[in-house]
Amino acid sequence: MKTKTIIESLLFVNEKPLTVEEISEILGLDKNVIMENIEMLIKEYNERESGICIIKVAGGYQMCSHPENEVWVKKMYNQRYKQKLSTAALETLAIIAYKQPVTRFEIEAIRGVNVDGVIHHLLDLGLIKTAGRKEVVGRPFLYVTTRKFLEYFGLNSLNELPKIEEFITNSTQQLLFQQQNQTNVQSEEDKNITISLANNTKKGG
Repeated sequence: MKTKTIIESLLFVNEKPLTVEEISEILGLDKNVIMENIEMLIKEYNERESGICIIKVAGGYQMCSHPENEVWVKKMYNQRYKQKLSTAALETLAIIAYKQPVTRFEIEAIRGVNVDGVIHHLLDLGLIKTAGRKEVVGRPFLYVTTRKFLEYFGLNSLNELPKIEEFITNSTQQLLFQQQNQTNVQSEEDKNITISLANNTKKGG
């Protein structure tokens, strides 16, 4: 069995990242063997300065064009296969990414506007998902980011999130920092603080 070339083919034909576990199950080989062959492929691509590279993203491995050639690839496709997110969607997504799990009410308290439509849009895109309900009055849904979110932004894990000021506008950043400085939002006192923040923001807007 030509393990290395098989792995290369699997990575080539898959649009989404493949985990070591998935490849191990397909080939029926130990995960250490799979990892060794992936590392050899990565080294070979790097040594010959190939226009193709293998990266670790969203907990798996994916074959993609070399980052140095990104501008030319984008020019060819004109980004028509990657839906551009609006500022409102990016701001909402950033709040969820940095504060997850978070409720719609908490997001609206930070942004100062209704986010029903944006939440539904992000759910449809698969960038966020529900993760149970918060144990407070009304038991609102909790929202978290998904693996597709990591893939969309080229991240391997949430630990690689950029600084928040690079992700959202200064106005939203300021409100988010204010929200983060509050004490436990599950308490009745924090609930009142959140309501006050939302009201003040709406008046200011």
